[in-house]
Amino acid sequence: MKRRNLAAALVLADLGVAAWAQPAGYPAHPIRLVIGFAPGGAADTVARVMSDAFGKALGQPVLVDNKPGNGSSIAADIVAKSPPDGYTLLIASPSSISVNPALNPKLPYAPADLLPVTRMTTSPLVLAVNPATGIQSVPELIAAAKKSPGRLNYSTSGNGSAPHLGAALFTQLTGAQMTHVPYRGGSLAIQSVMAGDTQVTFGTSPSVLPQASGGRLRVLAVSTRERSPLVPDVPGMREAGLPDYNLEFWYGMFVPAGTPAPIVRKIYEATVSAMQQPAVKAALAREGTEVSLSPSPEAFGNFLVDDGKFWVGLVKSAKVKSE
Repeated sequence: MKRRNLAAALVLADLGVAAWAQPAGYPAHPIRLVIGFAPGGAADTVARVMSDAFGKALGQPVLVDNKPGNGSSIAADIVAKSPPDGYTLLIASPSSISVNPALNPKLPYAPADLLPVTRMTTSPLVLAVNPATGIQSVPELIAAAKKSPGRLNYSTSGNGSAPHLGAALFTQLTGAQMTHVPYRGGSLAIQSVMAGDTQVTFGTSPSVLPQASGGRLRVLAVSTRERSPLVPDVPGMREAGLPDYNLEFWYGMFVPAGTPAPIVRKIYEATVSAMQQPAVKAALAREGTEVSLSPSPEAFGNFLVDDGKFWVGLVKSAKVKSE
């Protein structure tokens, strides 16, 4: 009899654990997907391309919420301080997770306040200029910047953004001197180059390529050492004359720290399902962005450790400051 009672107790305990492990009806209402940049930029493009398929995988609508500013730190802080219930998510780049904390130790959030779910995409940056500059190549850009130090202005999507770090690495390796003009998003930065308010940008592919195809920007190179299969007609930095230059950035999904593991797993699976849809892959590829998923949330966390060392090292070696 005692054995039967013990067996029954163990079964009930197992059922209790199983019930606790389930996401208990998650999600039961729409989900907010926060983006740290203005509409029209690369992060916004990724979010809007995948949000419909993501919502279908979860069974609830997904609302994309742009919260630009402070190098995407505003969005990261919003999500970091949200309830860890799986209803407020963040698409972030290295800026939020590694660069901004290195630039500003007084940020209102810490990277540990955000739990990694999965990497979503990887992309090269695209070096482009206003055609009116007459600059046709990377060597010509370097020569122009050295001839008149500080005269050329380069636009980025904000202090500490990947484009900012891309330009910082460029000036570090070449000795070219250009003036940084940060904006609240990639599309605004690109518009400034087209308008002639700035002359150069290290923009994201979705921000630059449509304007380049229309002749409003002149593309000089991608930020990876070799040509990218995503942008096969554009030379890589080795071919452009800078073999030591190599930079690629990513976007990933994050949730507030403390989010239950079953909910994290469900968000992970829904993200993977959405990003693997042929229509999503094709739409992002047209924008020069490649789907690149992590094998698991844990693998993404391990990736961030080494990746963070690269970005923080670049901040220090290039002497990037929070302006």
